[in-house]
Amino acid sequence: MIATTWITVLRGVGTDSFGDEIDLDTEAGTDAQTRIPASLIEATRNARTPVSGNPRVVRSAVGRVPAGTDVTEEDRIRDERTRRVYSIDSVTPVVGLGFTPELRLDLTLIN
Repeated sequence: MIATTWITVLRGVGTDSFGDEIDLDTEAGTDAQTRIPASLIEATRNARTPVSGNPRVVRSAVGRVPAGTDVTEEDRIRDERTRRVYSIDSVTPVVGLGFTPELRLDLTLIN
């Protein structure tokens, strides 16, 4: 993995003044959960909706972090370079022979 940025793991939920659940931008764990080297790659592709045939641009993001990083599907990550926040859709270890692989994160941009 070639790191393209640093990330911070965000964890936790709270309630707003109306009693609705909201995400808190609380940095998870200890200092080890901040400034984690990561590779974030965004891709776009063109697609058409099946019913109307209208063109759409579909965006996706994939991240890779070092093995052993404490990150779950309930967390969010913040790109420290761009300040964008992503939700984590899935966490998958990459298969590697003879070495400890990194983790693959399927991401959705939320702001």
